[in-house]
Amino acid sequence: MNINLYEVSANDFALIKEIYDYYITHSTATFHTELVSFQELTATILVNHPIYKSYIIKLDDEPCGYCYFSPYNKRQAYNRTAEITIYLKPTHTGKGIGKQTMKKLETIAKNNNIKVLVGIISEENKPSIQLFEKSGYVKCAHFRKVGEKFNRILDVVAYQKILDEET
Repeated sequence: MNINLYEVSANDFALIKEIYDYYITHSTATFHTELVSFQELTATILVNHPIYKSYIIKLDDEPCGYCYFSPYNKRQAYNRTAEITIYLKPTHTGKGIGKQTMKKLETIAKNNNIKVLVGIISEENKPSIQLFEKSGYVKCAHFRKVGEKFNRILDVVAYQKILDEET
């Protein structure tokens, strides 16, 4: 299995929207309840940012998902921490692509002087929780009953990994 990451360009947002729309309408992986516009996506998924990079995930040159870093918090003291997000096409989940992508993202984060990665996950999203746990992330927060989607009240959990224990 050959996984590669390619920096997102403006031309990639149709693919990103297609994947994200699936998760909006079929899952609690995101708490969006209505489809988002391209403008909303480009505000979240940054292009050409020097630190918070965004990527298309390719399996043997076939696009199978996207991933990105975003600021954990916009205040400057948090610049050493980033939120990490991975979305795969539904046909490509459970195949080890997420785990390989996570490793690549951690290397990129270290190279960009990011010291801590955080994943914010719907507590119902067991595959994502397993991915983070298998990748060495530890649960650091549990927010109870903070969201509602599909007429269900939902919890959110946070996982973190300290990439450089010395700093």
